[in-house]
Amino acid sequence: MSAIVVEGVSKRFRLQTDKAHSVKELITRRDRSADEQHFWALKDVSLEIPEGSMYALVGHNGSGKSTLLRCIAGIYQPTEGSVSATGRMSTLLELGAGFHPDLTGRENVYMNATILGMGKKQIDASFDKIVEFAGVEDFIDSPVKIYSSGMYVRLGFSVAVHVDPEILIVDEVIAVGDAEFQRKCFDHLFELRRKGTTIVVVTHGLGTVQSMCDGAAWLDHGVLQMTGTGSEVAAAYLQQVNEAERRERDLAEAAVEEEPTAPSGAPAPRRAEDVRIDRVEFVGADGVPSNFAIHREPLTIRVRYDAVRPVDRPVVGLAIHSASDVHLTGTNTKIDGYQIDRVQGAGYVDFYMDQLHLTPGEYEVTVAISDEFVQHNYDRRDREFRLSVREGTHQAPEGLTDLLGAWTNHQSD
Repeated sequence: MSAIVVEGVSKRFRLQTDKAHSVKELITRRDRSADEQHFWALKDVSLEIPEGSMYALVGHNGSGKSTLLRCIAGIYQPTEGSVSATGRMSTLLELGAGFHPDLTGRENVYMNATILGMGKKQIDASFDKIVEFAGVEDFIDSPVKIYSSGMYVRLGFSVAVHVDPEILIVDEVIAVGDAEFQRKCFDHLFELRRKGTTIVVVTHGLGTVQSMCDGAAWLDHGVLQMTGTGSEVAAAYLQQVNEAERRERDLAEAAVEEEPTAPSGAPAPRRAEDVRIDRVEFVGADGVPSNFAIHREPLTIRVRYDAVRPVDRPVVGLAIHSASDVHLTGTNTKIDGYQIDRVQGAGYVDFYMDQLHLTPGEYEVTVAISDEFVQHNYDRRDREFRLSVREGTHQAPEGLTDLLGAWTNHQSD
């Protein structure tokens, strides 16, 4: 059974580009309608959200996610189409939006919970849980204008999730406050799901979509691109984001290559003894070089060199640092038991990984070419190459690297 049905919903907003700045101008200007434009935030969106599921709306900023959420919540009326929802609804759009700064926390809890549809007896029964969950026991009888921003949003979240909703609408506020309170938020959402509450969430956290959401819808410029399971939609959206970023970087690199040569007096090109590192390329599963890699997908780090003269048995090495200056790993051809007999002229050495262990983030790569005893560097480029790692179809773990292990379960007889 569907808790929410969205049928052919379109939403249009009027944009007035030339406002009057005085009463005289408002009266004398008769062509103001010519300065009005219309913007379609949603275009013929249809979807169904099953009862008791957690459902995500994903997409870039300005894609129409929050507009659709507000249409579902009844805050906006669709220009075209209809939305029907079955069940008592609570919204988490702006935490504490109904709080009055001069009222105490206690008074605001009663007022806000009443706005959300709770009766006084229900509020009385839930009051202690609301306050304890928010962690504001010592300040509950103080005006909320003295609350910190964290206390304010914690109390707003606590009120909204304790009204015992049948449908909960959440806009980018799943995790608020410090790490401890964030865990409490997720635990409480899990309990609501277990009780059968339908949860609709707008989020940019695709890890949440993959791990917590039963279904999802992807919007782009107000147009529905795809619906499916949370994992399916997150993977498709990530692929589109990654491809767009790769295209942008390729265009930027092409523009740099077309720039005119440095004028007279500019620093001379760097030179190296015997063997020079020309550049480093990151080659993905598609075989195309890019400064862009995908977590858990194949990656080749290609070190291109130019040997001024023949060099026997050189050693090529690399190291990777995180953006926070943590030295993650390093290796070279000698450590890995691979011998290069001789280099002469231009060529390249590949270091291949069938799955990239690095989790999404920004990294710096060092490469060096040294003699066979790793005592003398012919050339070294220290942390000069930037590698961006993006999330792919697999949800990335926490931390800087993926263990890529396998789980098994064994039960005693």
